[in-house]
Amino acid sequence: MKSPAKSLTALAKRFLEPANAIHRQYEALRAYFVEGLSSQEAAARFGYTPGSFRILCHQFRHNPTPAFFLSSRKGPRPTPARNQIRDAVVELRKQNLSIYDVSQVLADRGTPRSPAAVSLILQAEGFAKLPRRADDERPSRPHQTVAAVADVRELDLSPRQIRTQFGGLWLFVPFLAQIPFEEMLRTAHFPGSRMIPAAQALRALLGLKLYGTRRHSHVMAEVLDEGLALFAGLNVMPKRSSLTEYSCRIAPNSYPPLMRGWFEAINQLGLPRGTSFDLDFHTIPFHGEDALMQKHYVSKRSRRQKGILAFVAQDAATRVFCYANGQLRKETQINEVLQFVAFWKARTGRLPEELIFDSRLTSYANLSTLNQQGIAFITLRRRSRQLVAAIYQAPASAWRRIELESVSRLYKTPRILDQRIRLPRYTGELRQLAILELGHEEPTLLLTNQLRRSPAKLITRYAQRMVIENQLAEGINFFHMDALSSAVPMKVNLDLQLTIMASSLYRLLGVRLGNGYAEAKADHIFRDVVDANAMVTLTDHEIEVRFQRRAHNPLLLAAGLHNGATPIPWLGGKRLRLVFG
Repeated sequence: MKSPAKSLTALAKRFLEPANAIHRQYEALRAYFVEGLSSQEAAARFGYTPGSFRILCHQFRHNPTPAFFLSSRKGPRPTPARNQIRDAVVELRKQNLSIYDVSQVLADRGTPRSPAAVSLILQAEGFAKLPRRADDERPSRPHQTVAAVADVRELDLSPRQIRTQFGGLWLFVPFLAQIPFEEMLRTAHFPGSRMIPAAQALRALLGLKLYGTRRHSHVMAEVLDEGLALFAGLNVMPKRSSLTEYSCRIAPNSYPPLMRGWFEAINQLGLPRGTSFDLDFHTIPFHGEDALMQKHYVSKRSRRQKGILAFVAQDAATRVFCYANGQLRKETQINEVLQFVAFWKARTGRLPEELIFDSRLTSYANLSTLNQQGIAFITLRRRSRQLVAAIYQAPASAWRRIELESVSRLYKTPRILDQRIRLPRYTGELRQLAILELGHEEPTLLLTNQLRRSPAKLITRYAQRMVIENQLAEGINFFHMDALSSAVPMKVNLDLQLTIMASSLYRLLGVRLGNGYAEAKADHIFRDVVDANAMVTLTDHEIEVRFQRRAHNPLLLAAGLHNGATPIPWLGGKRLRLVFG
């Protein structure tokens, strides 16, 4: 075991015999300046020449703080700049400024620090959080523009001018002014409030629906357009939360009375009633996680997915949506055709004369019910392998060739097999037309209870339904019925009701314009005449809407839309005057 004296001698050598250059410089300088050794003695003890040691002493005199020792502190070291920022943060907090205010002041001074960094500095200095302050206690700085709250009692009808991008909506006002809207909504028990009555709420949604290229998700970009709010009869447009909340307050049994009242009023304005109707299902895709949502076939995606199944009926003559129901489930969808028949009879007092639909819309038992009620129908029959094989086994003499008239298509002379058949759960005989050389590989099978109508007319009528099905899809796309993922999540029934109303208003406007617009699609009418800016001028007794110069203004003048002055009930009875060009 080593003695303590020998151990101390060994440790002393660690100081007297340095192992690296920095340690040797330190011991040499200490021996010279502290122990008082001469320059030659210190240089000789630590292995320096006299000249190099004199240079080392000269450098030390000019830089008396060399880095002889490493700091044991970890992390960022305080610097004068950081100390100045810390002092500034403390000084600003003593002025009762929040971390966001302090961050803004530092940014203005050119030393930006985030609110999180300011919060860490204040925590280290022992400052507590500020209590919530009133608005007058906060520093004054620019804030976001806050739109006014929709309130019919704040509607300003004083003389002034308004520039609006929704000028085309005023073309529908003469029609709406002749419809007893408020009375219809009261009869249907639509909800309302003193700030936003039912009529104003529905007109606001209808205005967005009529402007078909704009989805409801863009409503917040339009709330500051005073012309759109004036169309609805409000001081400003309701916000999206208000529109969504209103949609949820409507009872499902309120829609059928409103549909009946609406079409009664529309017919009185000159929109004719048809006798033949095209029926179809439309699946509105659902992208949520609702476990109760059923899967339905989505034709435009050629697959089945979760969605809401809606039934729509379109007048074949006027191409107007005249019935819709968005509360269907698989177990009840086959009976919806009978519900439409009952609705039409309650509305008009008579049954529809003809219904056209595809094979999946209803059952054979319901076809029998339609036949017993005297309603003509044309539908497709589903093809099975056995059925197709039996058709091909028919003798050549049973087939005959016909010529389709007034059909602009390549296949005008198909071959048909005209048969009378019986089906399970159907009372009586049905007529089945098997059609070949119509542009399909497999035969097309038509079922109808019209036993005496010519095959050419039956095929032509169903071919029109095929075209109308495409137009129905285009109409649904224009009126954006698939906008469930928008920022204004509406109930599907309300969206369907608004689509029905917008469709009929566009058809009324098309009939009024003439020149082919009576049969034009809604998006065509929108592009030509509705999508227009205007200057709205309010006077004491009149509302003048002056449209910009456009190529189609002569059509509006020829239709006489500039003549007359229609009083607007929801705008104080002021008369509307339209000026073009």
